[in-house]
Amino acid sequence: MRLRSILPDECDALGEITVAAFRQLMGGAALGGYEEVLRDVASRSDDCDVIVAVGANDHVVMGGVTYVPDATRSMSEFSDPEAAGIRMLAVDPEHQGAGIGGALVEACIARARAQHRKRIILHSTPVMEVARAMYEQLGFDTAPALDVWVTEEPYSAQNPLHLIAYVLTL
Repeated sequence: MRLRSILPDECDALGEITVAAFRQLMGGAALGGYEEVLRDVASRSDDCDVIVAVGANDHVVMGGVTYVPDATRSMSEFSDPEAAGIRMLAVDPEHQGAGIGGALVEACIARARAQHRKRIILHSTPVMEVARAMYEQLGFDTAPALDVWVTEEPYSAQNPLHLIAYVLTL
C-alpha cells in the first residue's frame, strides 16, 4: 500500500468507495442527499487535500480521506484558526481491517504538523465504533462542546444524527 494525493481520474472510484463504506455503517441503508456529497470527491480535491491509499500496482484505490488544512476551506466543520480537519475517511469494505484507515489518519496528522497546525478536529458517529476506537488509540479526545446534531434528510429533529467531535492536540 502507498499513500499519495488523489489523481483526477480516481475521484469517481473514491466517491463510490466512500458511499459504500458509509452505507455499510448504516446497515446498507441509503444516505439520502448526503450520498452526492460523499461522491463529489472532485469538488473536495479543489479546495482540500484528498489522500488515497493505493495498491501495489498504484492504480487500485483502497480508501481515502479529505484533509482540511484550515478553517477557511469549504469543507471545514470548525472555526478554530489554528486547527486542521479530517473528513470523510473511508476504506473499501473489501480492504477494511488492514490498517489503511489508520495510515490515512496518520498521514493527515503528519501533514498538520508540517503545516504547524495546533490541533486536528474531526467528527464521527456512534455507529463508527472501529473508527472511534482508532482515533482514541491515536490520541484524539472527545470534545463534546464541538458535537453537532444533524437534522437534515434522512434525519430529523426527532431522530437526529449525532456527530461526535474529536480533537488531537499537536
